[in-house]
Amino acid sequence: MKMPSAVQAFFEAKDLDVVANIFTLNAVVKDEGKRYNGRHAIRQWRVAATQKYQYISEPFEVALRGDTVMVRANVTGDFPGSPVVLGYIFHLAEENIDGLEISHD
Repeated sequence: MKMPSAVQAFFEAKDLDVVANIFTLNAVVKDEGKRYNGRHAIRQWRVAATQKYQYISEPFEVALRGDTVMVRANVTGDFPGSPVVLGYIFHLAEENIDGLEISHD
């Protein structure tokens, strides 16, 4: 499946510093009704989500529209209702992710 390198790294990287560094300095992530501003907050969000849910995201559909990348993924983990399909909307700036919104599909 073809997707921009930053988006691919978001799904594949295991090192949380690598994940945080694919975002711009002032990037924003919106997930589960909360907003995380900047790399430090995004890294903390990813650490907490990984520890809490122990999940795996498997993308199965990608759509590109300019600097926006929409991904649908099967997500399996330690949470009620698992597995679920989540929608990820990435907003890119240059080679990095400048924004991400995650929602139930």
